[in-house]
Amino acid sequence: MIPFIDTAPRAARPVVVLALIAVNSLIFLWMRTLPTSEVNAILVQYALIPVRYTDPMLARAGGLDPSNWWPMLTDMFMHGGWLHIIFNMWFLWIFGPAMEARFGRLGFATLYLVGGIAANIVHLATHPDSTEPVLGASGAIAAVIAAYAVTYPAARVITIIPIWIIPLFIPVPAFIFGIVWFAMQILQGSSELVSPDMAGGVAWWAHIGGFVFGALFALFASRMGYGMQTPTTVWASTRGKRVPDIRPGPWNQRW
Repeated sequence: MIPFIDTAPRAARPVVVLALIAVNSLIFLWMRTLPTSEVNAILVQYALIPVRYTDPMLARAGGLDPSNWWPMLTDMFMHGGWLHIIFNMWFLWIFGPAMEARFGRLGFATLYLVGGIAANIVHLATHPDSTEPVLGASGAIAAVIAAYAVTYPAARVITIIPIWIIPLFIPVPAFIFGIVWFAMQILQGSSELVSPDMAGGVAWWAHIGGFVFGALFALFASRMGYGMQTPTTVWASTRGKRVPDIRPGPWNQRW
């Protein structure tokens, strides 16, 4: 299921989303220029390696500092390959601007960063003995997807579902998209706990943790009465262009 466009109101100027895409892309391109030995050294220092925190003696023997908690944050700005970063940044571009409009720049940044940390905590709890570096923005983006599905359950996500070589463009309610996406993570994550070799290098439980945090964040924000925080646009239904939609009053414009 690959999202193509959506119908929820999006931030007209999604500054935080664009900044995150730029930072992730620049770090990825920079790491691509480095020799393998330097990349490995960066992963050891800045990717999440669970045994760093669960087995301090082993961590120190391997050159890891158990008191360094920065990898809980820095790992979400590194990616392992072209498809990894392309899919992550595309999902962020589809779902992020609507959440930046809804929660404001600070609120969206909180959703993204804390969602990524929550994802790492869940991965750490479910894989305490792992020595594999974990990296990528998937956990943070899972939080954004969940918040979107809770905030705009009836919004349509035009989704590409490939049938062999034929792409089908199907409008799916955001709530259904979120449920199906989450169910896939649960299925894969549960299979991985039974047969670790089936993980395929994907931190499924980090996705689950980020998704649960994002749903709770959106529910809490709704209870607190969060409304639209920035001027927005929507994708036109015919040609995929964006047109003006909702513009809040001067009291809550944030630029």
